[in-house]
Amino acid sequence: MGYVEPVTPDLSNFANEFRNEVVGTSIPHEYITAVEKAFYDQVVKGPLTGYPVVNFRYVLQDGVTHVVDSSANAFAIATRYSFKQAFKNAMSVILEPIMNVEVTVPNDAFNAAMSGLAKRKGVINHSETRGDLFIIQATVPLSQMFGYATEIRGYTSGQGEFSMEYKCHEAVPPNETDEIILKFKKKRAKEAEEDA
Repeated sequence: MGYVEPVTPDLSNFANEFRNEVVGTSIPHEYITAVEKAFYDQVVKGPLTGYPVVNFRYVLQDGVTHVVDSSANAFAIATRYSFKQAFKNAMSVILEPIMNVEVTVPNDAFNAAMSGLAKRKGVINHSETRGDLFIIQATVPLSQMFGYATEIRGYTSGQGEFSMEYKCHEAVPPNETDEIILKFKKKRAKEAEEDA
């Protein structure tokens, strides 16, 4: 018996934690070790998308053993099942990396640069003109930046450039979450079909 809870709402610090709050000897130490290992095995590949689970605490408080039926493997199986059930009932979100992006283009290409970032779900934070150049600072999901180098070269005739660096992780919008989960389920079904 126990419970699960979020470790921290801070999306810049990813951690998972197993906490043993068993008092006395209701569960032998080797079974507690099996529970801990099973928990850490589960967070490596989450049940929704196959991506790692972060900011999750699993607290073991008590349990019952039986001389004949109890084993480390039985406790590990129970842990995997309880983790999946708890995760299913939790208000979990899928996180994606958000990047700070700086785009430098000739002044005559600023409209294309602004609309290019907007269609990639970018949020413009600052823009300025320096001589013949237009500079934009924005935040954009990393998943939206693939192919951007080709696009910017195209509308600036090779004169535009951009740089990006990691900023933080944020929750994926709900409509995209459903799409990611469906894609993972299809992939998992295909793999199961190939293994059969």
